[in-house]
Amino acid sequence: MSERAEAAEPRNAGTDVDGPRVPGWLRDLQSSVFTHPQFVLHGNVRDQHLWTPPRGPMQFLSLLDRLWYTLDASGYHHVLVADPVDGLRLHLPRAMPRPEREERLRAQQEVLRARYGIRAPQRELDLAALADRMRHVVHGPDPDRAEGAEGAAAQDGPDIRPPGIVDTPVALIIDYAGRLVTNPANLMENEQAFFTAAEKLAHQAMRFVWPDERARYNPLIWLVHNEQELPASFMSPSVPLRRIAVPVPQLDDRLTATTALLPLLPESAGLTGEQRAALARRFADSVQGLPLNSLPAIVELSRSGIPEVSSMEAAARSYRLGVRENPWGQHELRGRLRDAEETLNAAVLGQQQAVGRAVDILVRSVMGLSGAQASSVVRPRGVLFLAGPTGVGKTELAKAISQLVFGEADAYIRFDMSEFAAEHSADRLTGAPPGYVGYDAGGELTNAVRQSPFSLLLFDEIEKAAPRILDKFLQVLDDGRLTDGTGSTVHFSESIIVFTSNLGMQASDGPPLTPQTDRAELERRVEAEIRRHFVETLRRPELLNRLGDNIVVFGFIDEPTGARIFEQQLARVLARVRQQHAVDVRPSAAVRAALVREATSDTVLAYGGRGIGSFLESAFVNPLAHALFREGFPRGTVVEVTELGGSSGRRTLTLRRSGPPPQPDAGPTGSQGGGPLRAGLVKVRHRDQS
Repeated sequence: MSERAEAAEPRNAGTDVDGPRVPGWLRDLQSSVFTHPQFVLHGNVRDQHLWTPPRGPMQFLSLLDRLWYTLDASGYHHVLVADPVDGLRLHLPRAMPRPEREERLRAQQEVLRARYGIRAPQRELDLAALADRMRHVVHGPDPDRAEGAEGAAAQDGPDIRPPGIVDTPVALIIDYAGRLVTNPANLMENEQAFFTAAEKLAHQAMRFVWPDERARYNPLIWLVHNEQELPASFMSPSVPLRRIAVPVPQLDDRLTATTALLPLLPESAGLTGEQRAALARRFADSVQGLPLNSLPAIVELSRSGIPEVSSMEAAARSYRLGVRENPWGQHELRGRLRDAEETLNAAVLGQQQAVGRAVDILVRSVMGLSGAQASSVVRPRGVLFLAGPTGVGKTELAKAISQLVFGEADAYIRFDMSEFAAEHSADRLTGAPPGYVGYDAGGELTNAVRQSPFSLLLFDEIEKAAPRILDKFLQVLDDGRLTDGTGSTVHFSESIIVFTSNLGMQASDGPPLTPQTDRAELERRVEAEIRRHFVETLRRPELLNRLGDNIVVFGFIDEPTGARIFEQQLARVLARVRQQHAVDVRPSAAVRAALVREATSDTVLAYGGRGIGSFLESAFVNPLAHALFREGFPRGTVVEVTELGGSSGRRTLTLRRSGPPPQPDAGPTGSQGGGPLRAGLVKVRHRDQS
């Protein structure tokens, strides 16, 4: 065997120098050089990657350096890198000692010039020149090429070269490949010519026999963030490309990295071995979904002395979301939670059982134990699926939880899912795909969470959304993140997600559900209908599985609760009249009793609190508004409602004015003119003409 052939023989072919630490995507690359001439590596290509040398500690490497060690161990000792900024160059890892690095660079430059006619480095490299260098790599060394023959380097090699033993295998990595074109969907003439040449090379590439008598390609390796950065024609199945996804770090890699960084964490001081292992695991769990190059930055945050990021978990959260006040860690929140059931029951009447279930889930969320049994620890803080009759307080409970946790009732972000019934409306949530109009604006959901990561997300009437939209929630509920049209990742790890639904209230089997239905029967039938809807209608059992035991069923409003709701709503109406017109309206006991009796009838209660509100508006507010408008009671007047009359379509009421005489200069309210009424009793009858 020749000296050059001996040098080309792989030192550890098919494996990497760090053996078991070789990730699966790199093993795929190692094995596929026997079968594929070109590769597209996409995904986590800008991250750092772990590498353990034969002797020495574990290291964090760039993707180019990590690829170099794998290719070098496989026999590709000459690794070229081309990109739109620096042109063409030979690549050697930064960790290599400088003398060895300089010696290898000189030797490899001579070999490439002599055997391939390639001069590196080459700063000026347009698409035509890059295509020429790609052709030289793919076609292999020319045995007849004279050393330094620049004229030969400019010639196109033959399309097909007879296979023979190659003594200088070369790999070419095209970095930032997505930046080679302005628009992959609309290529310019020179871009079209370049990718046509690349496609032709993929079809005409031949394998070269190595000294181990196995044939391999000289590979071209394209690095992109996502596959859509390259033209669709080039990425078609007819082109022999091997697509390899570079994933985000898995738990094993995160544990290895966090264990190595542990001595830099202030929290690790004085810990025992077992405690240090537990801290490393907590650190690894808290950075799930983040790249490895974020870990040193998180360590620096924890060492910065800023109170909000003093702990490792707080630093990881701040790295995701920015340095913000964390309502989940406030001591006042735990104090408010001690009275949570009383607070929420005061806001949502007659739903003690549902409120109790919701508080259990809420306390679990505040303690950071939601999904603690699962491998993912970056799920949303809490998830609630509120089901049951209409108008019974599902939305009100979401608002009350927002007030309880975040200190303000309007800290929730509401999406009416009836607006997302069309399949294409899914783009409203996360933004249009790249290349479409408005893709760079982001989505309504992702933008809202990016601006307010500590918030309650309310998805009202979720059953009305298109099935494609529900698929968005699979990733949210499982991984706590979404990627919008711009490629930015939005994290839901600090949000509460609340779905509301009326599923099960339309009788699909058995008698209709009414306020007289037994509570246990109501829950059974509603939960059964929810399961049927997700499994049979939507064919999304995985979404139901992610909801787990977070389904909370509300009951109908009974008569005592209906009376309390009516009194609350009536008090708001009378307060509004006093505020805007300075008139004190007082229904008599008989009028109040009659209104309560009708408001708590089965017909009205079937529609819950909204039904009571609608009845109050038609039976009392409408005729009262007409009376105030026509009679123009002076400010400070006390008016008693003494009688109700009419039918449901023609309501009437009788008003009697009483109280101290109004001031002489007090003008009428709600009318265009007229002086003050005389003191005494005035009976006014008004007929509602609606």
